[in-house]
Amino acid sequence: MTNDRIETDSLGPVRVPKDALYQAQTQRAKENFQYSQRRFPGETIDALIAIKACAAEVNASLKLLDPEVAKAIGVAAEQALQLNYDEQFPLDVFQTGSGTSSNMNVNEVLASLATAVAGKKVHPNDHINMGQSSNDVIPTAIQISTVRLLREKLYPALEALSALLATKAQEFSRTVKTGRTHLMDAMPITLGQELQVWRQQLQRARERIAQAELALHELPLGGTAVGTGVNTPPEFAPAVCQLLSQQGDVHWSAAVTPAVYMSAQEHTLNVMSALKNLAIVLLKVCNDLRWMNSGPVAGLNEIQLTALQPGSSIMPGKVNPVIPEAVAMIAADVIGHECALTVAAQSGNFQLNVMLPLFADKLVTSIVLLSRACESMSTQVFASFTFNDAHSERQLALNPILATALNRRIGYDCAAKIAKRSALEGRPVIDVAAEETDISRAELEALLNPLSLTGAAD
Repeated sequence: MTNDRIETDSLGPVRVPKDALYQAQTQRAKENFQYSQRRFPGETIDALIAIKACAAEVNASLKLLDPEVAKAIGVAAEQALQLNYDEQFPLDVFQTGSGTSSNMNVNEVLASLATAVAGKKVHPNDHINMGQSSNDVIPTAIQISTVRLLREKLYPALEALSALLATKAQEFSRTVKTGRTHLMDAMPITLGQELQVWRQQLQRARERIAQAELALHELPLGGTAVGTGVNTPPEFAPAVCQLLSQQGDVHWSAAVTPAVYMSAQEHTLNVMSALKNLAIVLLKVCNDLRWMNSGPVAGLNEIQLTALQPGSSIMPGKVNPVIPEAVAMIAADVIGHECALTVAAQSGNFQLNVMLPLFADKLVTSIVLLSRACESMSTQVFASFTFNDAHSERQLALNPILATALNRRIGYDCAAKIAKRSALEGRPVIDVAAEETDISRAELEALLNPLSLTGAAD
C-alpha cells in the first residue's frame, strides 16, 4: 500500500500524494522550491480562481469550450475557495519568476475538482488555462488581489482611524501643551492640533494610495505569452473583465497594450511606494507617541497610553508603549518591502517581469500588515489614551520659549534675555518678564496666555 499515486506531465511520471487535488507540475514545483515557510499568497490564489471561472464561462460563450465542462469549472471554483490552502496550494513564494508554478497549481486543482463534477476528464491546460498564459493571468491576479485588499481592509481601517483622530482632536481642541522643534521646547500648541496633523497625514497617504490604485484596474488578460494574444480571440479579455466587474464595485478593463503590464511593473511599484508612504506616516506618529508617553519620571510624561502588559522581566511595575513599537516595526518591514519591489521592478527582461511572485507576496503582506496596524492604533492606542494635564501645565509654565510672544512688544534681544534668565533660574517667563519690563501683570497674562498663542482661543 502506498500513499502516493503516479501523475504524468511532459517530463514524465512523478509521484503525487494520493489525496492531493494538484497534479504533476505542482508536485515538481513543491520539490524544486523549498526555500521558506512563505506560501504564494492565498488572496492572489483567490483572484486566480475567479479568473479561471470567468474565463471558462467566456470560452463557453465563444463556443470554444464544452458548456458542460465550463459549468463544472464554475462549480470547481466555488469548491476551491473552501479548500485547505496549505494542503492544496502549498507552493513557496520563491518559485519560477512568472508564477507559472502557482498558475498550474490552480489549474490542476480546478481540473481535478471539475473532473469529479463533470464525470469526464477536464484538462488543466486545455480547459482551465484556455485563452490564458501564466504571463498574463499572474500579473492580472496580483492587480485584482491588491485592489480587493485595499478596498476590503486598508481603506476601512484608515477611515476608522481618521474618524477617531477627528473626534479626539475636537475633544482636546483646548488642551495646551508644549510644542517641540529639534526635540527642544518650542511655542505651545494644542493636543487637538497635533492630532489633526496626524489625521491630515493619514488622509493624504490614503489619497495617494487610491490614486495609484486606479492604474491597476486595467488588466493584461488576453496578452497570453508575450503580449500579442496568441491563441486567444480578441473578444476574450473584454468579456472576462466584464464578468469580473460584476463580482464587486471595481470596473475592470482589458489593457490596450497588455505587454506593458506583463513586461513592466511600474504600476504595482507605484502602489507599493504609496503604501511605504503610509508606513512612514505611521512611523512618525508612533515615534511621537512614544516620546509623549515617555517617563513617568524622567521622560516627557505628556500622555498615558493604556497599560496592556508588563514591560519588563526584571523591572517591576514597568509598562512600555508596546503597540506603537509593534506598529513601528510593521512600518520598517513595509519600507523594506518597497525596496525589494524596486529591485523586482527592474527585472522586466524583454517581454516578461520575472519576479512576479515577489510582487504578490510584498503587496499582500504590506496591505494586511498596514490594515492591522491601523486597526490596532484605533482600538489599543487612540481610543483610550489620557492626557496628563497637571504635569503638562507645569512644563508649559516653565517653558522659556514663551518669551517669543513678547517679541513685538519689547524686541527679540530683550525677549531673549528674559528667556535665558527664565531657563537659568527655573522660573516662569511671566515672573521674569514682570521684573525685566514695565508691562503690567494683566497685559503679560494676556500676551503670554498659552491657549491664545496656539491660535485656538475663542
